[in-house]
Amino acid sequence: MCFANDGFYPYFRMNDNPIIQITMLLKQEEIKTHHTFCRICESLCGLEIHTQNNEVIAIKPNEDHVATDGFSCVKGLYQHEMYQSPDRLKYPLKRQKDGSYARVSWQQAIQEIGDKVKQLHKDEGADAIGMYVGTAAGFSVLHPVFAQGFMTGLGSKSMYSSSTQDCSNKFAVSKLVYGFPFTLPFPDLDHTNCLIIVGANPIVSKWSFLQVPNPSKKLKNLERRGGKLYIVDPRKTETATVAGKHLFIRPATDVFFYLSFLRELIDQNGVDEQFVQDHTIGINALKELAKDWPPEKTEEVTQIPASDLKQMVGDYIQADGAALYCSTGVNMGGNGSLAFWLQEVINAISGNLDKKGGTLVGKGIMDFIKFGVKNGVLMRSDKSRVGGMTSVNDAFPGGLLADEILTPGKGQLKALFVTGGNPLITMPNSEKLKTALQKLELLVTLDIYQNETSSEAHYVLPCTDPLQRPDLPFIFPLMLGLQQKPYMQATKAVVAPAGEQRDESSIYLDLARACGMPLFGSGMAQSFFTGIQNYHTRKNKKEFPTLPQEALLNGLLRLTRQSSFKKIQKNKNGILGKDHKPGSFVPKRVMTADKKLCLAPESLLKESKNLEKYFNKEKVNTHRFKLITKRAVTTHNSWTHNIERMTSKGRETNYAYLHPSDMQDLNLMELDLVDVRSETACIRLAVKSLKTLMPKTIAVPHGWGHQHAKGLSHANKTAGVNVNILAADGPEKLDKISGMAHLTGIVVDVKAADGALQANWSGI
Repeated sequence: MCFANDGFYPYFRMNDNPIIQITMLLKQEEIKTHHTFCRICESLCGLEIHTQNNEVIAIKPNEDHVATDGFSCVKGLYQHEMYQSPDRLKYPLKRQKDGSYARVSWQQAIQEIGDKVKQLHKDEGADAIGMYVGTAAGFSVLHPVFAQGFMTGLGSKSMYSSSTQDCSNKFAVSKLVYGFPFTLPFPDLDHTNCLIIVGANPIVSKWSFLQVPNPSKKLKNLERRGGKLYIVDPRKTETATVAGKHLFIRPATDVFFYLSFLRELIDQNGVDEQFVQDHTIGINALKELAKDWPPEKTEEVTQIPASDLKQMVGDYIQADGAALYCSTGVNMGGNGSLAFWLQEVINAISGNLDKKGGTLVGKGIMDFIKFGVKNGVLMRSDKSRVGGMTSVNDAFPGGLLADEILTPGKGQLKALFVTGGNPLITMPNSEKLKTALQKLELLVTLDIYQNETSSEAHYVLPCTDPLQRPDLPFIFPLMLGLQQKPYMQATKAVVAPAGEQRDESSIYLDLARACGMPLFGSGMAQSFFTGIQNYHTRKNKKEFPTLPQEALLNGLLRLTRQSSFKKIQKNKNGILGKDHKPGSFVPKRVMTADKKLCLAPESLLKESKNLEKYFNKEKVNTHRFKLITKRAVTTHNSWTHNIERMTSKGRETNYAYLHPSDMQDLNLMELDLVDVRSETACIRLAVKSLKTLMPKTIAVPHGWGHQHAKGLSHANKTAGVNVNILAADGPEKLDKISGMAHLTGIVVDVKAADGALQANWSGI
């Protein structure tokens, strides 16, 4: 039996020998069908998974799911090939003196890590021990909670997060404007009559900070009902080819687009004066800022014709329900905080915030916004040791990590835990970071593969994957209601762990014990979790100490007055919730002291004084190349490059994409090698023409450069290069408000390569 060519392949391939065929058939267990949801991105698509002999043999979309309606992307349908790879970590590894890795027991690994942490904690202080939390950790409920609990127990504030590579500008601005960093308004896609998407490509990347399965269908429906859709991007993206009107914008000039949009909104009488009077403060400072930025001025750097911008603003004002939305193309452009701030205040003062068809603020299983402010969760405002940058979401900028390791003094990082992330591929100035990681006295990684970062680690700890754990939707939909169509779902584990793989919550509980510092800084919490771990381990005859994850998730549900985990899980297609309610946010859930939106926070106004300087710099660089990133539907950051089918048929490397006119000007032919040089470094790779690119723009997909990863046997044979080598780190190069790294819109020089392509992550 096998499935047709609809995303499946035969679930067993029998040897031609009939005796072997019969033997294999007799050994086969019954095929089991599981209903679960994907956790590879924010869409959380409903899935139907078939297993046999504790292996996933096929995945297909759940056509009866209450919210995702039979949609899933190719990454979700083949994710099991990543989890079931022969390269999958199954046992703890310890680095040997010669640089090789040897298998060790969990007991040895945990005890030795604990002893080293205790020594460093005593000699260097708590902040000498840091943690980097990656994106993969965020797509779980328990993992980030216990990781933070471990660091809280140590008393260390040295937390670093992948959010400063892609989205912390939104958190920093939301805290300043709304009073809490996780207040994240989203477009009311089903009802908006004008949607302007800036620097986002949801067809390929899905919808950031919002669960929207099948974005193509949503955008086409918007146009069918007569709504206006604009896509503002340096490339005519896959999204722009599906629907809407596309406008080219020069990379990393988004802040000037928003400034002129604000100016035009005011000039065209698009301000809702009653809303502004009742619910905001700071409008005069905002108007004063906008008056110097007419679209005729900013056209020089954005290259958006003033007439087109004025028409867009007019359509936005005329629509009964309109929304501006941005994502990583804006976030990572160097002025992401200023740009997002302007977007949010435009949506607010136009009367579109908290309005049907405008932008909404969801509600999860609890009022997490109120809870967070009351208990100080994610509200730290301490400064980094290097650069004095303010923490965002209780974490410091990842772009400071190398300097924090390399800069001597009190609090210098000596140990680092990396959990669910791969900073050597995702962080700026990767060469410098690699040097820094090699100087650590202790580097511990928790992951499913030995990737680039864990190839430098002292200890590599094997973790379970999403299909091996029970779960609820992660914090954004669960606690904040960031769902286009609200629903609840629970999933049991689909397959059991292999070898000695363990869940992260259990690992951090054991690490806390070994370090002699209780989880969450509470002896009572440590005793409670250890007690239930011991009981669960004995009762279920587990080989290793294991927390009852289903019970913990059930406890969370019951504490928030929800149905039990078991009851929710029985609804295999999910349970629909109540629709989002316009008018439920302002002013009741605004968390500023006076319950009013702060339109002109002091720190943002101060940073805006540099806009003229940034504008003049853009004018000087008008004729130079700007570097942007580009995603393929088969890749998800660096995650899927070890799946052979995802990197075959011309997809086994990344390329530098140029507009045909730029290819001609540089006298380049298809697949010629080029050198791309920034002020930080240089990479070498083959070039391809792409007519959908804006001239003087070069696009290089990120997430590549696996040549030296010890545990990625397929990916390390690919020829891709690490584009983040070109990005700068350090306090002077980061977004001053959020600590965001400047990873797109970087000024670069491009020329024919000076030599051959080398087999390393720079290509040189």
